[in-house]
This record gives sequence, C-alpha cells and structure tokens, in this order.
Amino acid sequence: MNANKPPLENRAQIEEMVNAFYEKVRADELIGFLFDAIAKVDWPRHLPRMYDFWEFQLTDSPVYSGNPMGVHLTLHEQYPLTRQHFQRWKDLFVATVDELFEGGMAERAKQRALSIATIMEIKLLQSN
Repeated sequence: MNANKPPLENRAQIEEMVNAFYEKVRADELIGFLFDAIAKVDWPRHLPRMYDFWEFQLTDSPVYSGNPMGVHLTLHEQYPLTRQHFQRWKDLFVATVDELFEGGMAERAKQRALSIATIMEIKLLQSN
C-alpha cells in the first residue's frame, strides 16, 4: 500500500474518482468517441447520475435509480460494442481507482465495476 493514497470513503472522493475516470474515458482513442460522438453524453447531467450510481454501489445509500442496462442496450444498437470496448473501460476504471485510492472501498469499487461491466458485456454480446 502507498501511504500517499487515501482510502476511498466518502461522496467527495467518489466524485473525484468518477471525474478522473471519465476524463480518461473521454481522452481514450478506443472508447472516447462512444461517449461523445455516438451516445452524445450530456456530461453536466450524466456525471451527477454517476456519482449517485457509485455512491449507491459502494455505500448502499439509496441515491440512485435508473436502468443502466437499458441505456447501454440503446448504445449497443447504435454502435455495436465489442469485448475490446468493455476491456478498455474496465482497465481505465481499475487504473483510476488504483491511482487515487486504496483500502476496502477502493477494492469494492474495482470489484463492482468489473462485475457490472462483465455482466453487461455478456448480456449485450449474447444478444447479437
């Protein structure tokens, strides 16, 4: 463990994690265009929903309601997602968490992200 990295513990840190992650995503040559050119994400609206989503995932706080699978199914219909897209998303998420935080909640964030992305990948790619 690196003494310079704090544990992931609160909403402000979840927001920091989400912001840093999506900065990486948007700059990424493989998946960035999916968010900006294909999905045309409304970032001021999307980011607070992602803060709520990850707060819910990590603390069980009932701040999120939504249908992430439906949103990604619509995206997949517009532009077929591949295993490589999902792998890059997972790699960027894990790298972001590892750069910023350590501890139990950081490990939980990575585990949840990998689980969610893998389930979504299986469901979407199976539907083809």
